[in-house]
Amino acid sequence: MTEKEKMLAGQLYDPADKTLTHERQNARKLCRQFNQSTETEKKLRVKLLKELFQTDNSTIWIEPSFKCDYGYNIKFGNKVFINFDCVILDTAEVSIGNNVMIGPGVHIYTPQHPIDPNERSTWKEYSEPVHIADNVWLGGKVTICPGVSIGENSVIGAGSVVSKDIPSNVVAAGNPCKIIRKIKS
Repeated sequence: MTEKEKMLAGQLYDPADKTLTHERQNARKLCRQFNQSTETEKKLRVKLLKELFQTDNSTIWIEPSFKCDYGYNIKFGNKVFINFDCVILDTAEVSIGNNVMIGPGVHIYTPQHPIDPNERSTWKEYSEPVHIADNVWLGGKVTICPGVSIGENSVIGAGSVVSKDIPSNVVAAGNPCKIIRKIKS
């Protein structure tokens, strides 16, 4: 099994692997080019994002700066807006549903490091996917931890650290993020 296959399977893998290093460098290059583009270069931005995410979905709107590990592990629904200074560490799949709004400074993490110090000293890591359902709004500076799912129509308050799953149709906030109230429709 290759290190990339291990990474995608959620097993311990070596992030210094030559293939993974090359793919991260390519993603960083595309992110840099995107972040250095101007607001009048919409066609260039769309082209770079299509290459980075390996998708034809053109309903994604991202305000620079944006950073990610690989890009190809991020799956978007339609009409996704990502505000300034977003970081997505996508060593596992990050799925983002339709009509999702992501505030400025949001960080989404999938990599994990072993708790055992001897195992951690090998610098190997593993990953857990993140799923964000349709119609979710993530406030500014929200941090989503590995393995978390956020249910449809939910709102996560600014500055929250989401370390556990959040169900559908709720407002949740805090550190750690907790349900504050249900959303009535």
